[in-house]
Amino acid sequence: QVQLVESGGGLVQAGGSLRVSCAASGLASSTYDMAWFRQAPGKGREFVAAISWSGGRTYYVDSVKGRFTISRDNAKITVYLQMNSLKLEDTAVYYCAAGRTSSSNYRDYRYWGQGTQVTVSS
Repeated sequence: QVQLVESGGGLVQAGGSLRVSCAASGLASSTYDMAWFRQAPGKGREFVAAISWSGGRTYYVDSVKGRFTISRDNAKITVYLQMNSLKLEDTAVYYCAAGRTSSSNYRDYRYWGQGTQVTVSS
């Protein structure tokens, strides 16, 4: 019943901006916290940001603080990641995830989307 679908990825120049979205179906907004992870080729899945639906709290990995913003639209059960001042090292497949608590550990999330590619060029 639960499905997460990411969209909005693409090619962007360094210093530019991009917003990726994750639409959830079969998932109550008050039941799960949401997060964004990313994975570059040959690397492990890295935590990027998380948001608590009930508390409105947000969390970010240090490397994206001040540049990325996670937000939610509970009416549409959708989570967003606004990415500004993009750097080459931000290039990765970005995944959204749903879990019982906000965590930086990918193993704490039960549901995952298929990912959307974000490529930052010079």
